[in-house]
Amino acid sequence: MGSVLMVCEGNVCRSPVARVMLQKELPQLVVSSAGTRALIGERADPLAVQLAGERGLDLTDHIATALTWEDVRGAELILSMTQDQRELISTTYPFARGKVFRLGEHDQIDIVDPYQRHRAAFDLAFAQIEHGVSNWCNVIARLAH
Repeated sequence: MGSVLMVCEGNVCRSPVARVMLQKELPQLVVSSAGTRALIGERADPLAVQLAGERGLDLTDHIATALTWEDVRGAELILSMTQDQRELISTTYPFARGKVFRLGEHDQIDIVDPYQRHRAAFDLAFAQIEHGVSNWCNVIARLAH
């Protein structure tokens, strides 16, 4: 396992946060992020940047990008934030079936979208992302051995 792609909708909150969390835990991986309806060229949400910083994670250089065929083809594992995103990726890129899962797959949950919402929504999303990243770190470690 060498490359993981995190996918959300706008690529300004959830997938950038998930990317830096996973990269911190497994620095040997190449971890990237993209959005199915990305706010192309936008920086990460200021509250996401602040909360990430409080956890020792840096989102200050993040710029939102749209999900591309090349992203999907190049990733060995794709983790979406919702079931709808997972289905969209699998339908749009049929060759990706079998490597697309939800970040919250283990708990059968979608990661709440905190974009343009209050701090409590961000806190919940961060907690869900942290839990999902932890679960996937265990899976990836097993796949590596």
